[in-house]
Amino acid sequence: MIEPVRFELSARDLPETWYNIAADLDYVAPVLSPATGKPVTRDEMTRTMPEALVDQELSREAEFEIPGEVRQFYARWRPAPLLRARGLEKVLDTPARIYFKYEGVAPTGSFKPNSAIPQAYYNKRAGRTGLIAETGAGQWGSAVAFAASLFGMDAKVFMVNVSFQQKPYRRALMETFGASCTPSPSMETEAGRAVLKENPDHPGSLGIAKSEALQVAFSDPRWGYTRGSALNHVCAHQTVIGQEAILQMEMAGDYPDIVVGCAGGGSNLAGLSFPFLRAQLHGGPKIRFIAAEPAACPSLTQGRIAYDYSDTAGLTSLTRTHTLGHQFVPPSVHAGGLRAHNIAPLVSRVVEEGLMEAVALRQRDCFEAGVLFARTEGIVPAPESTHAIRGAVDEAIRCREEGVGKTILFGLSGHGNFDLSAYDRYLSGSLADDSIDPGALEHGLESIPKLVNA
Repeated sequence: MIEPVRFELSARDLPETWYNIAADLDYVAPVLSPATGKPVTRDEMTRTMPEALVDQELSREAEFEIPGEVRQFYARWRPAPLLRARGLEKVLDTPARIYFKYEGVAPTGSFKPNSAIPQAYYNKRAGRTGLIAETGAGQWGSAVAFAASLFGMDAKVFMVNVSFQQKPYRRALMETFGASCTPSPSMETEAGRAVLKENPDHPGSLGIAKSEALQVAFSDPRWGYTRGSALNHVCAHQTVIGQEAILQMEMAGDYPDIVVGCAGGGSNLAGLSFPFLRAQLHGGPKIRFIAAEPAACPSLTQGRIAYDYSDTAGLTSLTRTHTLGHQFVPPSVHAGGLRAHNIAPLVSRVVEEGLMEAVALRQRDCFEAGVLFARTEGIVPAPESTHAIRGAVDEAIRCREEGVGKTILFGLSGHGNFDLSAYDRYLSGSLADDSIDPGALEHGLESIPKLVNA
């Protein structure tokens, strides 16, 4: 008898709405204008964002309807599969039941198109002809390039320089879809030139790349600025992940005791966990939600809760969130998608309210878990996803030690087929176990705006 491993939904099970957890939280801090320190106006937000996305960003409604055209594009790979990691369970000799929601089946290999496609849709309807973005490891840039191609739009991506060097195939993927890709910091913008003047060999950061993308967007209205994580509407778009997972856990005849997601900007974590948290907040079973972040960029475990910019140059609005400071530059870990100095305000709020906990994990420990997963389940995970795997493995080992058979669900946010150079370094023993530099942390925390600190 074959034991069930794969739990698949059909196209008719595609979610019809995105879930907005802001409707179920007692308090959501207002977004502040960097010019006035007061709540940001719609006019300020629409400089770079279509009105439909502004509506979603500011809304306290529980659901947003997914446009039919977006659902039709989703149907190319969604619903994404849920799998039981029986091989991993066996090698760990654990009584835990381990499941993972696999987003690597998307055309670009990660969860990012879940938001890139609707952002392209709304920008196209608003009359913009191009999309501009920053990207860390390249997953968001790839998704924006793909989404732009679907809607006949141009795409321009500023990619963090260290990742541009580490991950040439992600750049090639963006260019295959028709986008231009520039290493950041660059000489193309005032923000980039200022950084390079201070340090010509700067490795770059998401904050710097964001400043560059914003400066281009501000200077040319044909560009629609896209965000790959953190903002409320992006977190909502990603909830198709968790909504599908709830139905798939029902198919499996199981329900998670623990949900683990990797934590950088926060949208992948939000996408998996928020629908389950919604059920809990409305009387459903209690779950331990775990945000697994890199020890080299630990915004949740070492950051302050404060109003801060999302970019290095201070061009964005101010959001209240766990932050390491917008001037913080993390070390060049291979989990480039997790090198964000702050996290989604909604994720931050959930952690602040005690509904989710956070752990900071070391790079080599995560790659160790990623290799174990590849050898037992046959999928090479993205470096970002190895953090969720490490968190799940640690919980499964705890179950073994305590003799308790809990159900663990983690998010496999993407495959690592473009990240084999990182695995090569790990397997050869040359992968650094980067940790946060105290001086860099102090410099970052000092950059948090004092007048609006909260």
